Amino acid sequence: MTMRRLGPLAAALAVAAAGCTREKTTSTAPRPLTPCASTATVVTLGVGAYAAYDLAADSGCAVFPAGTTADTAQYLVVVQSAGGSPGDSAAYSVQAGFAAPSYLNRGAAALPAARVPPAWNDATQEAFDRFLDRRAAALPVRFSPAAVASLAPSHVAYTITPPVAGSLRTFSVCANLTCSGYKPVTARALRVGQHVALYVDTLAPANGFSTADLDSLMTIFDSRVYPLDTAAFGRESDIDSNGVVIALLTNVVNQMVTAAQCDTGGYVTGFFDAADLDPATAAQRNHGEIFYGIVPDPSGTLSCPHSTAEAVLGLPVTFAHEFEHLISYVQHVLVRGGPPEDDWLDEGLAKYAEELTADSYLPGDSTAWIQDVADEFYNAYQYLAAPQRHFLLTTSDQSLADVGAGWLFMRYLVDQMGAGITPKLVQTSLTGTANVAAQAGLPFATLDERWALANWVSDLPGFTAPGELRYTSYSLRQVFYDLYSVDAYDFPLPFPLVPTVATPGAVNLSGALRAGSGIYLEVVQPPGARPDTLHVNDGTSPLPAALVPQFAVIRTR
Repeated sequence: MTMRRLGPLAAALAVAAAGCTREKTTSTAPRPLTPCASTATVVTLGVGAYAAYDLAADSGCAVFPAGTTADTAQYLVVVQSAGGSPGDSAAYSVQAGFAAPSYLNRGAAALPAARVPPAWNDATQEAFDRFLDRRAAALPVRFSPAAVASLAPSHVAYTITPPVAGSLRTFSVCANLTCSGYKPVTARALRVGQHVALYVDTLAPANGFSTADLDSLMTIFDSRVYPLDTAAFGRESDIDSNGVVIALLTNVVNQMVTAAQCDTGGYVTGFFDAADLDPATAAQRNHGEIFYGIVPDPSGTLSCPHSTAEAVLGLPVTFAHEFEHLISYVQHVLVRGGPPEDDWLDEGLAKYAEELTADSYLPGDSTAWIQDVADEFYNAYQYLAAPQRHFLLTTSDQSLADVGAGWLFMRYLVDQMGAGITPKLVQTSLTGTANVAAQAGLPFATLDERWALANWVSDLPGFTAPGELRYTSYSLRQVFYDLYSVDAYDFPLPFPLVPTVATPGAVNLSGALRAGSGIYLEVVQPPGARPDTLHVNDGTSPLPAALVPQFAVIRTR
Protein backbone atom coordinates (compact mmCIF):
# COMPACT_ATOMS: atom_id res chain seq x y z
CA MET A 1 0.00 0.00 0.00
CA THR A 2 1.19 3.48 -0.77
CA MET A 3 1.46 6.36 1.65
CA ARG A 4 -0.52 9.53 1.45
CA ARG A 5 0.93 11.76 -1.22
CA LEU A 6 2.57 15.15 -0.98
CA GLY A 7 1.82 18.31 -2.92
CA PRO A 8 4.27 21.08 -3.89
CA LEU A 9 7.43 20.53 -1.87
CA ALA A 10 7.52 23.19 0.83
CA ALA A 11 3.81 23.08 1.68
CA ALA A 12 3.15 19.41 1.16
CA LEU A 13 6.08 18.11 3.18
CA ALA A 14 4.34 19.77 6.11
CA VAL A 15 1.30 17.62 5.26
CA ALA A 16 3.51 14.53 5.65
CA ALA A 17 4.37 15.58 9.16
CA ALA A 18 0.77 16.46 10.03
CA GLY A 19 -0.19 12.80 10.14
CA CYS A 20 2.62 11.93 12.54
CA THR A 21 3.28 12.79 16.16
CA ARG A 22 6.61 12.93 17.88
CA GLU A 23 7.28 10.21 20.41
CA LYS A 24 9.29 11.02 23.53
CA THR A 25 12.13 8.63 24.20
CA THR A 26 14.63 8.22 26.98
CA SER A 27 17.92 6.39 27.14
CA THR A 28 18.22 3.40 29.43
CA ALA A 29 21.03 2.95 31.92
CA PRO A 30 23.70 0.68 30.42
CA ARG A 31 24.55 -2.53 32.21
CA PRO A 32 28.15 -3.34 33.20
CA LEU A 33 30.00 -5.02 30.35
CA THR A 34 32.03 -8.16 30.69
CA PRO A 35 35.79 -7.58 30.34
CA CYS A 36 37.30 -7.48 26.89
CA ALA A 37 39.33 -10.51 25.94
CA SER A 38 43.10 -10.15 25.83
CA THR A 39 42.96 -10.72 22.07
CA ALA A 40 40.55 -7.89 21.22
CA THR A 41 40.55 -6.97 17.53
CA VAL A 42 42.97 -4.16 16.68
CA VAL A 43 41.79 -1.86 13.87
CA THR A 44 44.63 -1.23 11.44
CA LEU A 45 43.31 0.69 8.45
CA GLY A 46 44.81 3.28 6.14
CA VAL A 47 42.79 6.32 5.07
CA GLY A 48 39.98 5.19 2.74
CA ALA A 49 40.22 1.54 3.78
CA TYR A 50 37.32 -0.24 5.45
CA ALA A 51 36.56 -3.59 7.05
CA ALA A 52 33.99 -5.47 9.11
CA TYR A 53 34.97 -6.96 12.46
CA ASP A 54 33.07 -9.79 14.12
CA LEU A 55 31.25 -8.57 17.22
CA ALA A 56 30.62 -12.11 18.37
CA ALA A 57 34.35 -12.60 18.92
CA ASP A 58 36.61 -11.16 21.64
CA SER A 59 33.71 -10.08 23.86
CA GLY A 60 32.74 -7.48 21.23
CA CYS A 61 35.84 -5.33 21.59
CA ALA A 62 37.74 -3.34 18.97
CA VAL A 63 40.91 -1.44 19.79
CA PHE A 64 41.89 1.72 17.93
CA PRO A 65 45.66 2.10 18.11
CA ALA A 66 47.54 4.98 19.68
CA GLY A 67 47.51 8.24 17.76
CA THR A 68 50.66 9.28 15.95
CA THR A 69 52.40 12.54 16.65
CA ALA A 70 51.66 13.71 13.09
CA ASP A 71 47.90 13.90 12.73
CA THR A 72 44.46 13.02 14.10
CA ALA A 73 43.07 9.66 13.00
CA GLN A 74 39.33 9.51 12.39
CA TYR A 75 37.08 6.49 11.79
CA LEU A 76 33.41 6.04 11.00
CA VAL A 77 32.10 3.01 12.89
CA VAL A 78 28.71 1.37 12.44
CA VAL A 79 27.84 -1.10 15.17
CA GLN A 80 25.39 -3.06 13.07
CA SER A 81 23.28 -6.13 12.64
CA ALA A 82 24.23 -7.23 9.14
CA GLY A 83 21.58 -9.94 8.90
CA GLY A 84 19.09 -11.90 10.96
CA SER A 85 15.43 -12.61 10.43
CA PRO A 86 13.22 -9.60 9.71
CA GLY A 87 12.10 -7.99 12.95
CA ASP A 88 14.87 -9.51 15.09
CA SER A 89 16.56 -7.34 17.69
CA ALA A 90 18.75 -7.69 20.75
CA ALA A 91 19.72 -5.45 23.64
CA TYR A 92 23.16 -3.89 23.44
CA SER A 93 25.49 -1.63 25.37
CA VAL A 94 28.33 0.22 23.68
CA GLN A 95 31.03 2.06 25.55
CA ALA A 96 34.30 3.76 24.69
CA GLY A 97 37.32 3.45 26.97
CA PHE A 98 35.50 0.96 29.24
CA ALA A 99 36.73 -2.47 30.27
CA ALA A 100 39.71 -2.33 27.96
CA PRO A 101 42.09 -5.28 27.70
CA SER A 102 44.53 -5.25 30.57
CA TYR A 103 47.54 -5.03 28.32
CA LEU A 104 46.36 -1.56 27.22
CA ASN A 105 46.42 -0.34 30.85
CA ARG A 106 43.20 1.60 30.49
CA GLY A 107 41.00 2.41 33.43
CA ALA A 108 37.22 2.80 33.58
CA ALA A 109 35.46 6.04 34.41
CA ALA A 110 31.86 7.13 34.80
CA LEU A 111 30.36 8.39 31.55
CA PRO A 112 27.26 10.48 30.90
CA ALA A 113 24.25 8.79 29.31
CA ALA A 114 23.75 9.56 25.63
CA ARG A 115 20.91 11.68 24.34
CA VAL A 116 18.63 9.60 22.12
CA PRO A 117 16.94 11.49 19.26
CA PRO A 118 13.16 11.35 18.93
CA ALA A 119 11.39 8.87 16.66
CA TRP A 120 8.25 9.12 14.54
CA ASN A 121 5.09 7.12 15.05
CA ASP A 122 3.75 4.88 12.32
CA ALA A 123 1.36 5.89 9.58
CA THR A 124 -1.91 4.11 8.90
CA GLN A 125 -0.90 3.60 5.28
CA GLU A 126 2.20 1.56 6.10
CA ALA A 127 0.46 -0.38 8.88
CA PHE A 128 -2.19 -1.60 6.45
CA ASP A 129 0.44 -2.36 3.83
CA ARG A 130 2.30 -4.59 6.26
CA PHE A 131 -0.93 -6.32 7.25
CA LEU A 132 -1.71 -7.17 3.63
CA ASP A 133 1.82 -8.46 3.10
CA ARG A 134 1.61 -10.69 6.16
CA ARG A 135 -1.79 -11.98 5.12
CA ALA A 136 -0.51 -12.82 1.64
CA ALA A 137 2.46 -14.64 3.16
CA ALA A 138 0.09 -16.74 5.31
CA LEU A 139 -1.78 -18.03 2.26
CA PRO A 140 -0.72 -21.48 1.01
CA VAL A 141 1.91 -21.33 -1.72
CA ARG A 142 0.10 -22.03 -4.99
CA PHE A 143 1.21 -22.50 -8.56
CA SER A 144 -1.35 -21.07 -11.01
CA PRO A 145 -1.51 -22.63 -14.49
CA ALA A 146 -3.83 -19.80 -15.57
CA ALA A 147 -1.24 -17.22 -14.55
CA VAL A 148 1.50 -19.00 -16.47
CA ALA A 149 -0.72 -19.33 -19.53
CA SER A 150 -1.49 -15.63 -19.48
CA LEU A 151 2.24 -14.88 -19.56
CA ALA A 152 2.75 -17.00 -22.68
CA PRO A 153 4.35 -15.41 -25.79
CA SER A 154 2.04 -13.25 -27.84
CA HIS A 155 1.89 -15.78 -30.70
CA VAL A 156 0.14 -18.27 -28.41
CA ALA A 157 -3.60 -17.96 -29.01
CA TYR A 158 -5.77 -17.15 -26.05
CA THR A 159 -9.02 -15.23 -25.94
CA ILE A 160 -8.95 -11.74 -24.43
CA THR A 161 -12.18 -9.89 -23.69
CA PRO A 162 -11.57 -6.37 -22.38
CA PRO A 163 -14.19 -4.63 -20.24
CA VAL A 164 -16.70 -2.54 -22.15
CA ALA A 165 -16.40 1.18 -21.52
CA GLY A 166 -19.44 2.35 -19.56
CA SER A 167 -20.27 -1.13 -18.23
CA LEU A 168 -21.05 -1.79 -14.58
CA ARG A 169 -19.44 -4.41 -12.37
CA THR A 170 -19.80 -5.32 -8.69
CA PHE A 171 -16.57 -5.93 -6.76
CA SER A 172 -15.85 -7.36 -3.30
CA VAL A 173 -13.51 -4.92 -1.51
CA CYS A 174 -11.56 -5.24 1.73
CA ALA A 175 -13.39 -2.78 3.96
CA ASN A 176 -11.13 -2.20 6.97
CA LEU A 177 -7.52 -2.27 8.09
CA THR A 178 -7.69 -5.96 9.02
CA CYS A 179 -9.80 -7.10 6.03
CA SER A 180 -12.15 -8.78 8.53
CA GLY A 181 -15.01 -7.60 6.37
CA TYR A 182 -15.59 -7.00 2.67
CA LYS A 183 -18.06 -4.63 1.01
CA PRO A 184 -19.78 -4.97 -2.35
CA VAL A 185 -18.95 -2.02 -4.59
CA THR A 186 -20.68 -1.28 -7.86
CA ALA A 187 -18.43 0.66 -10.20
CA ARG A 188 -18.49 1.80 -13.81
CA ALA A 189 -15.65 1.32 -16.32
CA LEU A 190 -15.20 4.99 -17.24
CA ARG A 191 -11.96 4.45 -19.17
CA VAL A 192 -10.54 1.34 -20.83
CA GLY A 193 -7.02 1.85 -22.11
CA GLN A 194 -4.35 -0.37 -23.59
CA HIS A 195 -3.23 -1.69 -20.20
CA VAL A 196 -5.68 -0.37 -17.59
CA ALA A 197 -9.41 -0.11 -17.02
CA LEU A 198 -10.42 2.66 -14.64
CA TYR A 199 -13.53 1.81 -12.63
CA VAL A 200 -15.06 4.49 -10.41
CA ASP A 201 -17.49 3.79 -7.57
CA THR A 202 -21.03 4.74 -8.59
CA LEU A 203 -21.53 6.19 -5.09
CA ALA A 204 -18.43 8.40 -5.23
CA PRO A 205 -19.05 11.99 -4.07
CA ALA A 206 -20.29 14.40 -6.73
CA ASN A 207 -17.95 16.72 -8.61
CA GLY A 208 -15.11 14.21 -8.53
CA PHE A 209 -12.95 13.17 -11.48
CA SER A 210 -13.49 15.12 -14.67
CA THR A 211 -13.18 13.67 -18.15
CA ALA A 212 -9.73 15.23 -18.43
CA ASP A 213 -8.70 13.77 -15.05
CA LEU A 214 -9.61 10.24 -16.10
CA ASP A 215 -7.94 10.65 -19.49
CA SER A 216 -4.78 11.80 -17.69
CA LEU A 217 -4.76 8.87 -15.24
CA MET A 218 -5.31 6.36 -18.04
CA THR A 219 -2.57 7.87 -20.19
CA ILE A 220 -0.06 8.02 -17.34
CA PHE A 221 -0.60 4.35 -16.52
CA ASP A 222 -0.46 3.20 -20.14
CA SER A 223 2.50 5.33 -21.20
CA ARG A 224 4.56 5.59 -18.00
CA VAL A 225 3.63 3.25 -15.17
CA TYR A 226 3.00 0.10 -17.18
CA PRO A 227 6.15 0.14 -19.36
CA LEU A 228 8.36 1.24 -16.46
CA ASP A 229 7.08 -1.35 -13.97
CA THR A 230 7.04 -4.28 -16.40
CA ALA A 231 10.57 -3.46 -17.58
CA ALA A 232 11.82 -3.14 -14.01
CA PHE A 233 10.02 -6.11 -12.45
CA GLY A 234 8.38 -8.38 -15.03
CA ARG A 235 4.97 -9.13 -16.48
CA GLU A 236 1.67 -9.24 -14.70
CA SER A 237 -0.67 -12.20 -15.13
CA ASP A 238 -4.08 -12.08 -16.82
CA ILE A 239 -6.08 -14.76 -15.02
CA ASP A 240 -9.37 -13.07 -15.92
CA SER A 241 -8.40 -12.88 -19.63
CA ASN A 242 -9.43 -9.25 -19.97
CA GLY A 243 -6.09 -7.93 -21.20
CA VAL A 244 -5.91 -5.08 -18.68
CA VAL A 245 -5.20 -4.31 -15.05
CA ILE A 246 -8.18 -2.88 -13.18
CA ALA A 247 -7.80 0.23 -11.05
CA LEU A 248 -10.90 0.48 -8.84
CA LEU A 249 -11.29 3.97 -7.36
CA THR A 250 -13.76 3.59 -4.55
CA ASN A 251 -15.24 5.20 -1.44
CA VAL A 252 -14.21 2.14 0.56
CA VAL A 253 -10.54 3.17 0.42
CA ASN A 254 -11.37 6.63 1.80
CA GLN A 255 -13.47 5.08 4.55
CA MET A 256 -10.75 2.77 5.87
CA VAL A 257 -9.97 5.46 8.44
CA THR A 258 -12.16 8.00 10.17
CA ALA A 259 -11.52 11.71 9.87
CA ALA A 260 -10.06 11.68 13.39
CA GLN A 261 -7.73 8.78 12.54
CA CYS A 262 -6.70 10.57 9.38
CA ASP A 263 -5.63 13.61 11.39
CA THR A 264 -3.44 11.58 13.75
CA GLY A 265 -2.16 8.65 11.70
CA GLY A 266 -2.63 9.40 8.03
CA TYR A 267 -4.80 7.59 5.53
CA VAL A 268 -4.78 4.85 2.92
CA THR A 269 -4.37 6.01 -0.68
CA GLY A 270 -4.44 2.59 -2.29
CA PHE A 271 -3.64 -1.10 -1.94
CA PHE A 272 -3.28 -4.45 -3.67
CA ASP A 273 -5.11 -7.49 -2.22
CA ALA A 274 -3.52 -10.88 -2.99
CA ALA A 275 -6.89 -12.55 -2.34
CA ASP A 276 -7.96 -11.33 -5.79
CA LEU A 277 -5.31 -13.56 -7.39
CA ASP A 278 -4.84 -16.52 -5.07
CA PRO A 279 -6.48 -19.58 -6.66
CA ALA A 280 -8.12 -20.50 -3.34
CA THR A 281 -9.81 -17.12 -2.84
CA ALA A 282 -9.93 -15.35 -6.22
CA ALA A 283 -13.37 -16.66 -7.12
CA GLN A 284 -14.82 -15.39 -3.83
CA ARG A 285 -13.15 -12.00 -4.31
CA ASN A 286 -12.55 -10.52 -7.75
CA HIS A 287 -10.56 -13.08 -9.76
CA GLY A 288 -8.28 -10.69 -11.53
CA GLU A 289 -5.44 -8.21 -11.52
CA ILE A 290 -6.79 -5.32 -9.45
CA PHE A 291 -5.54 -2.56 -7.24
CA TYR A 292 -7.54 0.07 -5.39
CA GLY A 293 -7.40 3.82 -4.85
CA ILE A 294 -9.19 6.75 -3.25
CA VAL A 295 -11.80 8.98 -4.85
CA PRO A 296 -11.95 12.79 -4.56
CA ASP A 297 -13.98 13.98 -1.58
CA PRO A 298 -13.41 17.72 -1.16
CA SER A 299 -16.15 18.09 1.48
CA GLY A 300 -14.94 15.22 3.62
CA THR A 301 -18.21 13.28 3.47
CA LEU A 302 -16.41 9.91 3.65
CA SER A 303 -13.47 10.69 5.94
CA CYS A 304 -10.90 13.49 5.82
CA PRO A 305 -11.23 15.74 2.74
CA HIS A 306 -9.32 14.95 -0.47
CA SER A 307 -9.47 17.44 -3.29
CA THR A 308 -9.68 16.26 -6.87
CA ALA A 309 -6.27 17.78 -7.57
CA GLU A 310 -4.79 15.85 -4.65
CA ALA A 311 -6.22 12.56 -5.90
CA VAL A 312 -5.13 13.13 -9.49
CA LEU A 313 -1.61 14.10 -8.41
CA GLY A 314 -1.24 11.21 -5.98
CA LEU A 315 -2.77 8.27 -7.85
CA PRO A 316 -0.04 7.75 -10.51
CA VAL A 317 2.61 6.80 -7.93
CA THR A 318 -0.01 4.80 -6.05
CA PHE A 319 -0.59 2.89 -9.29
CA ALA A 320 3.17 2.36 -9.74
CA HIS A 321 3.58 1.17 -6.14
CA GLU A 322 0.65 -1.25 -6.11
CA PHE A 323 1.39 -2.57 -9.59
CA GLU A 324 4.85 -3.62 -8.36
CA HIS A 325 3.24 -5.51 -5.47
CA LEU A 326 0.90 -7.22 -7.94
CA ILE A 327 3.74 -8.21 -10.29
CA SER A 328 5.85 -9.45 -7.39
CA TYR A 329 3.06 -11.69 -6.11
CA VAL A 330 2.43 -13.08 -9.59
CA GLN A 331 6.10 -13.80 -10.27
CA HIS A 332 6.95 -15.28 -6.85
CA VAL A 333 3.75 -17.16 -6.06
CA LEU A 334 1.61 -17.84 -9.11
CA VAL A 335 4.36 -18.44 -11.64
CA ARG A 336 7.02 -20.13 -9.48
CA GLY A 337 5.02 -21.54 -6.59
CA GLY A 338 7.21 -19.81 -4.04
CA PRO A 339 6.33 -17.63 -1.06
CA PRO A 340 5.63 -13.90 -1.44
CA GLU A 341 8.62 -11.60 -1.16
CA ASP A 342 9.61 -10.44 2.33
CA ASP A 343 7.83 -7.25 3.38
CA TRP A 344 10.95 -5.10 3.66
CA LEU A 345 12.28 -5.98 0.22
CA ASP A 346 8.94 -5.83 -1.60
CA GLU A 347 8.25 -2.42 -0.07
CA GLY A 348 11.71 -1.21 -1.10
CA LEU A 349 11.00 -2.34 -4.66
CA ALA A 350 7.58 -0.64 -4.63
CA LYS A 351 9.13 2.62 -3.45
CA TYR A 352 11.68 2.28 -6.24
CA ALA A 353 8.72 1.92 -8.63
CA GLU A 354 7.43 5.28 -7.38
CA GLU A 355 10.83 6.80 -8.05
CA LEU A 356 10.87 5.41 -11.60
CA THR A 357 7.56 7.14 -12.33
CA ALA A 358 8.89 10.36 -10.84
CA ASP A 359 12.10 10.20 -12.89
CA SER A 360 10.11 9.77 -16.10
CA TYR A 361 9.10 13.45 -15.83
CA LEU A 362 12.69 14.71 -15.94
CA PRO A 363 14.20 16.86 -17.21
CA GLY A 364 11.10 18.72 -18.37
CA ASP A 365 8.80 18.69 -15.33
CA SER A 366 10.69 19.06 -12.08
CA THR A 367 7.47 19.90 -10.21
CA ALA A 368 5.97 16.49 -11.06
CA TRP A 369 9.26 14.83 -10.07
CA ILE A 370 9.26 16.53 -6.67
CA GLN A 371 5.60 15.64 -6.14
CA ASP A 372 6.18 11.95 -6.81
CA VAL A 373 9.54 11.39 -5.10
CA ALA A 374 9.13 13.61 -2.02
CA ASP A 375 7.93 10.74 0.18
CA GLU A 376 11.09 8.77 -0.49
CA PHE A 377 13.37 11.54 0.76
CA TYR A 378 11.13 12.34 3.71
CA ASN A 379 11.14 8.72 4.89
CA ALA A 380 14.88 8.35 4.23
CA TYR A 381 15.52 11.47 6.30
CA GLN A 382 13.58 9.95 9.21
CA TYR A 383 15.67 6.79 9.02
CA LEU A 384 19.03 8.54 8.82
CA ALA A 385 18.09 10.82 11.71
CA ALA A 386 17.96 7.79 14.03
CA PRO A 387 19.13 4.55 12.35
CA GLN A 388 19.68 2.96 15.76
CA ARG A 389 15.93 3.10 16.38
CA HIS A 390 14.80 1.49 13.14
CA PHE A 391 15.03 -1.65 11.03
CA LEU A 392 16.11 -2.36 7.51
CA LEU A 393 14.85 -5.95 7.81
CA THR A 394 11.39 -5.28 9.20
CA THR A 395 8.06 -7.00 9.50
CA SER A 396 6.69 -4.25 11.69
CA ASP A 397 4.45 -1.32 10.85
CA GLN A 398 5.92 0.97 13.45
CA SER A 399 7.74 3.59 11.46
CA LEU A 400 7.91 5.33 8.11
CA ALA A 401 11.64 5.42 8.77
CA ASP A 402 11.79 1.64 8.25
CA VAL A 403 10.29 2.23 4.80
CA GLY A 404 12.91 4.91 4.23
CA ALA A 405 15.65 2.41 5.04
CA GLY A 406 14.23 -0.04 2.50
CA TRP A 407 14.17 2.56 -0.26
CA LEU A 408 17.70 3.76 0.56
CA PHE A 409 18.99 0.18 0.43
CA MET A 410 17.24 -0.45 -2.90
CA ARG A 411 18.54 2.86 -4.28
CA TYR A 412 22.08 1.88 -3.25
CA LEU A 413 21.69 -1.62 -4.69
CA VAL A 414 20.52 -0.32 -8.09
CA ASP A 415 23.29 2.29 -8.12
CA GLN A 416 25.88 -0.41 -7.50
CA MET A 417 24.48 -3.32 -9.52
CA GLY A 418 22.57 -1.51 -12.28
CA ALA A 419 18.88 -1.49 -13.12
CA GLY A 420 19.05 -5.14 -14.17
CA ILE A 421 19.07 -6.19 -10.51
CA THR A 422 15.35 -5.45 -9.99
CA PRO A 423 13.85 -7.97 -12.45
CA LYS A 424 16.18 -10.59 -10.99
CA LEU A 425 14.89 -9.83 -7.51
CA VAL A 426 11.26 -10.21 -8.60
CA GLN A 427 11.45 -13.09 -11.10
CA THR A 428 12.57 -15.74 -8.63
CA SER A 429 11.25 -18.00 -5.90
CA LEU A 430 13.93 -16.72 -3.51
CA THR A 431 13.00 -14.09 -0.94
CA GLY A 432 14.59 -11.64 1.47
CA THR A 433 18.30 -11.54 2.22
CA ALA A 434 18.92 -14.82 0.40
CA ASN A 435 17.36 -13.31 -2.72
CA VAL A 436 19.47 -10.16 -2.50
CA ALA A 437 22.68 -12.13 -1.97
CA ALA A 438 21.96 -14.48 -4.88
CA GLN A 439 21.13 -11.74 -7.38
CA ALA A 440 23.94 -9.40 -6.30
CA GLY A 441 26.54 -12.18 -6.06
CA LEU A 442 27.74 -11.00 -2.64
CA PRO A 443 26.91 -12.05 0.93
CA PHE A 444 24.12 -9.95 2.37
CA ALA A 445 26.33 -8.99 5.32
CA THR A 446 28.84 -7.45 2.88
CA LEU A 447 26.13 -5.49 1.08
CA ASP A 448 24.65 -4.29 4.38
CA GLU A 449 28.11 -3.22 5.60
CA ARG A 450 28.80 -1.25 2.42
CA TRP A 451 25.35 0.35 2.39
CA ALA A 452 25.66 1.46 6.00
CA LEU A 453 29.05 3.06 5.36
CA ALA A 454 27.84 4.66 2.11
CA ASN A 455 25.11 6.48 4.01
CA TRP A 456 27.85 8.58 5.60
CA VAL A 457 30.86 8.59 3.27
CA SER A 458 29.25 8.57 -0.20
CA ASP A 459 29.58 12.33 -0.61
CA LEU A 460 31.48 13.23 2.56
CA PRO A 461 33.25 16.56 1.97
CA GLY A 462 37.02 16.27 1.77
CA PHE A 463 36.92 12.49 1.43
CA THR A 464 36.92 10.27 -1.66
CA ALA A 465 34.82 7.21 -0.92
CA PRO A 466 35.63 3.88 -2.59
CA GLY A 467 33.36 3.26 -5.57
CA GLU A 468 31.43 0.50 -3.82
CA LEU A 469 30.52 2.89 -0.98
CA ARG A 470 28.73 5.46 -3.12
CA TYR A 471 25.27 6.42 -4.25
CA THR A 472 25.55 7.47 -7.88
CA SER A 473 21.99 8.73 -8.46
CA TYR A 474 21.94 11.44 -5.81
CA SER A 475 24.23 13.46 -3.62
CA LEU A 476 22.23 12.89 -0.44
CA ARG A 477 23.95 15.73 1.38
CA GLN A 478 22.98 18.17 -1.35
CA VAL A 479 19.39 16.91 -1.58
CA PHE A 480 18.85 17.09 2.18
CA TYR A 481 20.50 20.51 2.37
CA ASP A 482 18.10 21.78 -0.28
CA LEU A 483 15.14 20.35 1.66
CA TYR A 484 16.45 21.88 4.89
CA SER A 485 16.72 25.23 3.12
CA VAL A 486 13.02 25.29 2.16
CA ASP A 487 11.48 23.40 5.10
CA ALA A 488 13.55 23.43 8.27
CA TYR A 489 10.59 22.15 10.31
CA ASP A 490 10.43 18.77 8.62
CA PHE A 491 14.15 18.72 7.79
CA PRO A 492 15.73 20.36 10.85
CA LEU A 493 19.34 19.52 9.98
CA PRO A 494 21.24 20.02 6.72
CA PHE A 495 22.12 16.32 6.89
CA PRO A 496 20.16 14.02 9.22
CA LEU A 497 22.83 11.45 10.03
CA VAL A 498 24.95 12.72 12.95
CA PRO A 499 27.28 10.06 14.38
CA THR A 500 28.11 10.22 18.06
CA VAL A 501 31.74 11.30 18.44
CA ALA A 502 33.49 8.57 20.43
CA THR A 503 36.45 10.39 21.92
CA PRO A 504 38.05 8.35 24.72
CA GLY A 505 35.70 7.89 27.64
CA ALA A 506 32.83 9.84 26.05
CA VAL A 507 30.35 7.19 24.89
CA ASN A 508 27.98 5.14 27.00
CA LEU A 509 24.94 4.01 25.00
CA SER A 510 22.41 1.24 25.29
CA GLY A 511 19.34 0.17 23.39
CA ALA A 512 18.28 -2.50 20.91
CA LEU A 513 20.28 -3.51 17.86
CA ARG A 514 17.77 -4.00 15.05
CA ALA A 515 18.04 -6.34 12.07
CA GLY A 516 19.91 -4.76 9.16
CA SER A 517 20.51 -1.45 10.92
CA GLY A 518 23.01 0.00 13.39
CA ILE A 519 24.49 2.74 15.52
CA TYR A 520 26.81 5.31 13.93
CA LEU A 521 29.90 6.50 15.80
CA GLU A 522 32.97 8.53 14.94
CA VAL A 523 36.18 7.51 16.69
CA VAL A 524 38.72 10.32 16.89
CA GLN A 525 42.32 9.62 17.93
CA PRO A 526 44.24 12.90 18.41
CA PRO A 527 48.01 12.95 17.93
CA GLY A 528 49.72 11.16 20.79
CA ALA A 529 46.50 9.70 22.21
CA ARG A 530 46.65 6.32 23.91
CA PRO A 531 44.86 3.35 22.35
CA ASP A 532 41.11 3.36 22.88
CA THR A 533 38.55 0.57 22.93
CA LEU A 534 35.00 0.32 21.69
CA HIS A 535 33.18 -2.41 23.54
CA VAL A 536 29.78 -3.82 22.58
CA ASN A 537 27.69 -6.66 23.99
CA ASP A 538 24.30 -7.20 25.58
CA GLY A 539 25.62 -6.43 29.05
CA THR A 540 26.41 -10.03 30.00
CA SER A 541 27.36 -11.87 26.83
CA PRO A 542 28.10 -11.33 23.12
CA LEU A 543 25.23 -10.32 20.88
CA PRO A 544 23.32 -13.18 19.19
CA ALA A 545 25.24 -14.51 16.19
CA ALA A 546 21.97 -14.80 14.23
CA LEU A 547 21.90 -10.99 13.96
CA VAL A 548 25.37 -11.06 12.34
CA PRO A 549 26.66 -8.38 14.73
CA GLN A 550 29.74 -6.55 13.50
CA PHE A 551 31.74 -3.33 13.53
CA ALA A 552 31.73 -1.81 10.04
CA VAL A 553 34.69 0.59 10.10
CA ILE A 554 36.17 2.99 7.55
CA ARG A 555 39.04 5.34 8.19
CA THR A 556 38.17 8.80 6.89
CA ARG A 557 41.27 10.68 8.07
